[in-house]
Amino acid sequence: MLLNRRYLRIVLFFGRVVLSIIFWDLLLRRLGLGSLARRTAQARYTAAARRFRNVAIRMGGVLIKVGQFLSARVDVLPEYITEELSGLQDEVPAENFSHIKTVVEAELKGTLAEKFASFDKTPLAAASLGQAHRATLPTGEKVVVKVQRPDIERIVEIDLAALRTVVSWLKRYRPISRRADVGALLAEFSATLRDELNYVAEGQNAVRFAEIFNGNPGVRIPKLHPGHSTLRVLALEDVYYIKITDYAAITAAGIDRADVAERLFHTYLYQIFAVGFFHADPHPGNLFVEPANDEHDWRLIFVDFGMVGQITPAVRAALREAAVAVGTRDPARLVHSFVAVNAILPNADVERIIQAETAVFDRFWGKSMKELRQTDPAEMRKFMHQFRDLMFELPFQVPENLIYLGRTVAILSGMCTGLNPDFNLFISITPFAQTLLA
Repeated sequence: MLLNRRYLRIVLFFGRVVLSIIFWDLLLRRLGLGSLARRTAQARYTAAARRFRNVAIRMGGVLIKVGQFLSARVDVLPEYITEELSGLQDEVPAENFSHIKTVVEAELKGTLAEKFASFDKTPLAAASLGQAHRATLPTGEKVVVKVQRPDIERIVEIDLAALRTVVSWLKRYRPISRRADVGALLAEFSATLRDELNYVAEGQNAVRFAEIFNGNPGVRIPKLHPGHSTLRVLALEDVYYIKITDYAAITAAGIDRADVAERLFHTYLYQIFAVGFFHADPHPGNLFVEPANDEHDWRLIFVDFGMVGQITPAVRAALREAAVAVGTRDPARLVHSFVAVNAILPNADVERIIQAETAVFDRFWGKSMKELRQTDPAEMRKFMHQFRDLMFELPFQVPENLIYLGRTVAILSGMCTGLNPDFNLFISITPFAQTLLA
């Protein structure tokens, strides 16, 4: 009964949001009341974001992940929306410790006193699928123990069923359905989410990342403790330092925030283009900055390896072409890389898209994220009028095999902009593009 009620609450919430958008942003505009819709937009969307945050905090599960993704999009979404949702990075309610204790002891087949020298009852962090506790092993090693929430598998399945209902509505809306197979995207999301519930696989991912960055002194990956890890419990070395969005603490530690943005960006370029295996959940709760000491300079730390992405050689080659195209201001090369990964609808006018990309490079190439966000609306209107045929057709689609790469890059863009409002994608990617060309 409770799970059925959960399903209905999710469906009804999104149903109200969809109806509100239809009324304010479609119907009123067609009736000539677009100015009223624009005047009230900020208040309406702020209220909707607040309602979503409250629902997600109360219900947890998949809704938290949706909100965390949206809250990191400071490069695209208005600040009043991301500010409302940002609490979802820290406000997830903790599970009752007695429930956590039961899971740990059942999984490790022994009492906490037998398996740990100490185990902090207060969680270090609470997430949508589980929570983390600091502990000390009998050997004296400091670890963070990640424990799944009780009954989380059933909750996830209910949430996914509700999202399937919402997706069935979206599939009826032609502007969305012609650009993305939303059913396939949800299936991909569901499969990845279920993978996150397998802590054995996550431990293996941590080991693989440690091997990837073994020779990089600027990146740290926590060590796995397999003797204290199972399908639902994961013990990793304690590497929690300064949260990457704690800008004041980063500055107080004598670390340049712009340097952190650059290292974060280039670390991801390496994962995506050189290795083809990347950490696909770069939200602020999973990235830390370790201050310098006598042994080493400051280090970028990754935690939570449940969500990873893999890129086939063919797709990686196309992405490299895209990186080179951006770095060398080559619009034709960029558009053809889009074609190679099926990001452009069949029968689209490729030459017209190249003309639009040429105009984009001419007007916006070299600008920082801050400058792009402050672009004069009149300039944007002029651009959209010039290419109004493309604006109407929008000949792009979302390839299902790139959903998590797109999500990762979107969040990464927001995080780099937050660290350094003057972060310049074009300048940052140019040396990498030159290396690829060489």
